[in-house]
Amino acid sequence: MLGQMMQQPLLISSLLVHAERHHGEQQVVSRRVEGDLHRQTFRELAARSRRMANALKALGVADGERVGTLAWNGHRHMELYYAVSGMGAVLHTLNPRLHAEQLAWIANHAEDRVVFFDLTFLPLVEAVAPHLPQVRQFVLMTDRAHMPASSTIAHLLCYEDLLDAASDRFDWPRFDENRASSLCYTSGTTGNPKGALYSHRSTVLHTYAVALPDSLGLSSRDVILPVVPMFHVNAWGLPYAACMVGAKLVFPGPHLDGKSLYELFESEQVTVSAGVPTVWQGLLAHVQANQLRFGSMTRTVIGGSACPPAMMRTFQETYGVTVLHAWGMTELSPLGTVGVLKGHQERLDAQARMAIQSKQGRGIFGIDMKIVGEDGEELAWDGKTSGELMVRGPWVIQQYFKGEGGDPLREGWFPTGDVALIDADGFMQITDRSKDVIKSGGEWIGSIELENIAMAHPAVAMAACIAARHPKWDERPLLVVMRKAGAELTREGLLQFYEGKIARWWTPDDVVFVDAIPLGATGKMQKNKLREMFRDHRLPTA
Repeated sequence: MLGQMMQQPLLISSLLVHAERHHGEQQVVSRRVEGDLHRQTFRELAARSRRMANALKALGVADGERVGTLAWNGHRHMELYYAVSGMGAVLHTLNPRLHAEQLAWIANHAEDRVVFFDLTFLPLVEAVAPHLPQVRQFVLMTDRAHMPASSTIAHLLCYEDLLDAASDRFDWPRFDENRASSLCYTSGTTGNPKGALYSHRSTVLHTYAVALPDSLGLSSRDVILPVVPMFHVNAWGLPYAACMVGAKLVFPGPHLDGKSLYELFESEQVTVSAGVPTVWQGLLAHVQANQLRFGSMTRTVIGGSACPPAMMRTFQETYGVTVLHAWGMTELSPLGTVGVLKGHQERLDAQARMAIQSKQGRGIFGIDMKIVGEDGEELAWDGKTSGELMVRGPWVIQQYFKGEGGDPLREGWFPTGDVALIDADGFMQITDRSKDVIKSGGEWIGSIELENIAMAHPAVAMAACIAARHPKWDERPLLVVMRKAGAELTREGLLQFYEGKIARWWTPDDVVFVDAIPLGATGKMQKNKLREMFRDHRLPTA
């Protein structure tokens, strides 16, 4: 016997329709490349998105065709989020921090037909455009007054001109909720990036999960500022969640320095933000240097890479901002776990709570996970036994775009490439990436824990731990450290800092000080480059 309920497809356009009908006066605030602070309501956002859907139709964009974007977090990018997917095409967010050759490869692999881009990226697009023969039109995301006098891109279109020529009357089509909605590529640290093709259904379900109380806990009373880029896994779903719950959105545009972010937090009374640890380093440095406080921010979501416990303590103990430690992947749309404490854990002392919050969190509804040993058998959730982390769920990929890499699943589970442990309360902790783990004398050493200890030293700005060759032990830990400006720190002083904090044999064999640690396009440390830089490093213990 089947249920007798309405069959309403889960479509991204329904989020925008809801926001317009029930939260029409709520604001979207954007710092734009042009230098101004732009404000519009959800009602205006919806009308402009409908105009853009008509404009895309006029440009000949067909169902399923990919529309690329090279843009910062802003209202025009938000309009494209809804217009492109809502009309039945596929939004492909390109990462402007990638090398031009890799950018061209991705756009060609995705077969982008139209590319929208912000003023900032005009030189980049001019360089890449000759290598994108399949792109029919390039659209500069600005108004007529800011269009360049000349460009090497023939027939360059103006975003606002397209909107002005289009009607705001557009009926969002109804179609199968399993139709593709957006396309995001992995960072591709080894080999070419691979595409994760999301559906309307997976995106809407992910949006529900993002907003849950034991997830990011979003509501219409929140003011959300996504620092995580809209070109990186759909800004962790926040542009969709804001429309679902009716929260005010604040977009920082290209201004991601500590001073600019802090001023926007305070002037717009931001309550929740999200980003990677490297961004928060700059914000905290500005706040500390100027003896400032946060007037409205209550919580921040930190993911992308492990949040150093020292950073978490600073946010929570010094500034009263709760840190929601989260974990996810491009292949997971991206959210998998969030570190929200359970009721009985709230009554623990501060040190015990911090130990739990330092983990990557517990699975949100929709994500099932397990850890397995080398034999593929599931391991115990005892908080001690580590193994390869596997996940499954309605917003986890089944295969990569165009079938790249073959079938990635193992008996219906997606292997994340992370080494993790899970405790009895279901809190998962990443101990390493499988490709980063250090195998010394047949035993594993987790690089993340060694990095976190180094980051707790007051003289350390950033630290990465990699494996260095050793004639006896095969591999031993090598610590690559960037000192804080003006700070003094020696190899011996830092190694002494590890005493009593870990097993003695885990202590790094050497420390190398560098002026900068290479970061990838999403703000993660590029350990593959460090391994290449120090592949011939001779350890003093060798």
